[in-house]
Amino acid sequence: MGKIEMDRSRRGTLAAAMVVVTLLGACGDKGAMQGGAPQPGAPAEVQVLVVQHRALELAQELPGRITAARVAEVRARVAGIVLKRHFQEGTDVKSGQVLFSIDPAPYQAALARAQGELAKADAAVGDAQAIVKRYTPLAQVEAVSQQDMDTANTALKSALAARTSALADVQTAQLNLGYTRVTAPIAGRIGRALVTEGALVGQGEATALATIQQLHPIYADFTQPVADVVRAKEAQAAGKAQAAPLVVSVEGSSKTRAGRLVFADVAVDRSSGQISLRGEFPNQDGLLLPGMYVRVRTHQATDSAAVLVPQRAVKRDTEGRAQVLVLGADGKVQARPVQAGAMVGADWHILSGLAAGDKVIVGGPAVNAGDQAAEAAPAAPAVQAPAATGKAVL
Repeated sequence: MGKIEMDRSRRGTLAAAMVVVTLLGACGDKGAMQGGAPQPGAPAEVQVLVVQHRALELAQELPGRITAARVAEVRARVAGIVLKRHFQEGTDVKSGQVLFSIDPAPYQAALARAQGELAKADAAVGDAQAIVKRYTPLAQVEAVSQQDMDTANTALKSALAARTSALADVQTAQLNLGYTRVTAPIAGRIGRALVTEGALVGQGEATALATIQQLHPIYADFTQPVADVVRAKEAQAAGKAQAAPLVVSVEGSSKTRAGRLVFADVAVDRSSGQISLRGEFPNQDGLLLPGMYVRVRTHQATDSAAVLVPQRAVKRDTEGRAQVLVLGADGKVQARPVQAGAMVGADWHILSGLAAGDKVIVGGPAVNAGDQAAEAAPAAPAVQAPAATGKAVL
């Protein structure tokens, strides 16, 4: 029975030693290594970071989609046969540039007919004016009855009304003839042609011929949680943040563009709690294309006393809470819970739990121990003060 208890005691001692080795690790200096394995009782070397406050710009990256600033669908406004296409698909076009030619012959004939009717109306007006001119002095001496004078004046007014109608017909015919030359309503990049030469367009409907999109400047539409929008406004009101440009980056590319916020919706989406935003960005080279998926970086605030620790220094316990191993003033390793914010590059932004001057173990066996090290940390042996190189020997 005594032998069993002794074996158990030895196993307990061995387990405790293994915990210490697991906690303090096997990445000691080369002098403590032989054949690639640490020697029992040899000191272990770990990397220590002395926490210091620094200014940190708090930003947020949000997914977005590129949208053209202006979109115009080119449509046929008169019916006819397309005679010719005057542009190269996928190129930039100017406002007013001729894009398609529709057969103008029927509209030229209609214009000539309307002009003939206008000429007849002009002649009728002239005849009515002459009658009124002759009757006016005769009516004054009662050589012409008042009824004849009234009839002459009415005929003149009817002739003038007919001339106005004929003039409107001429203008309509001129417009229709002009519509046979389909021009670009805006400047931008035109897509593929939707019809070819010989196609009948505008028969009963305004047939779509092509689409023009303005690519410079261009918009990026994205959404942001309303809570983040409120926090950003509060930070600006408190002077912790200033208006900063938006930065858009193309997915899968290192290229970025700086722009500005031009629109924020007045309502919040009830289902998602998001608010719609729009940024405007320069796009002279046409890098950003409508429908492209991008990441939009928005400035939130500036933390003048931020605490950053490497990602590898932060571990999670069995309940998912973040914690770090801290070298205490008494030279012992302690597990300290922290509140981790967002990732900044390869570092965690620590919101609470650490202060300036704290010594955090960021490398070596103490970090590689994981949750087991966190549980055994309070029982760790004393360590020497960290060296100037940012290392400590356990």
